[in-house]
Amino acid sequence: MKKLILATHNRGKVKELQELLGALPVEVFSLHDFPELGEIPETGSTFKENAYIKAQTVFTYTGLPVIADDSGLEVDALGGAPGVYSARYAGEGAADEDNNRKLLEALSQVSPSGRGAQFRSVICAIFGPGQEQYAEGICRGRIGFEARGNNGFGYDPLFLVEPDFERTMAELSLEEKNAVSHRGRALRNLKPLLLEFLKGDT
Repeated sequence: MKKLILATHNRGKVKELQELLGALPVEVFSLHDFPELGEIPETGSTFKENAYIKAQTVFTYTGLPVIADDSGLEVDALGGAPGVYSARYAGEGAADEDNNRKLLEALSQVSPSGRGAQFRSVICAIFGPGQEQYAEGICRGRIGFEARGNNGFGYDPLFLVEPDFERTMAELSLEEKNAVSHRGRALRNLKPLLLEFLKGDT
């Protein structure tokens, strides 16, 4: 069984990615297993740059294969914001509730039809020196007018999922969320490369 690190401290992401990787013959670790690494500064201007920074930092330190995801919310009416600043939209150290409150305030005068948005995830996988691989996933939806649901994290309670917009991401089970989420789609796009790695061909 091969070892693979998920380059995140976010327990919600770890849970989602472990669920998606569960059937593969791989032993999964996260940054909780390497506390000396601390928080990795996300200084890139795109999701792809940030995913690479995290993956390369962890790979350089551990020498183990790494998957790093950078993701965020892009709201049409806000020109794609908060984007790469999704986790700190309301400021450094902001809680999910703070970010959600700021987003609702920013869209307070926007009608339902103008509240289109998407979650975007970019994954960088490094299986060896100079062996970076990327995958991307997008989930379209709409920003609601109030938080609903107790599952998920981040903007999930505000994000009404296409095509019916009846439930937020936070009202879906983990299995349902993985089937439609940006991160689930990105990882499924990466899966053929993961299988090659696990067979020893990468």
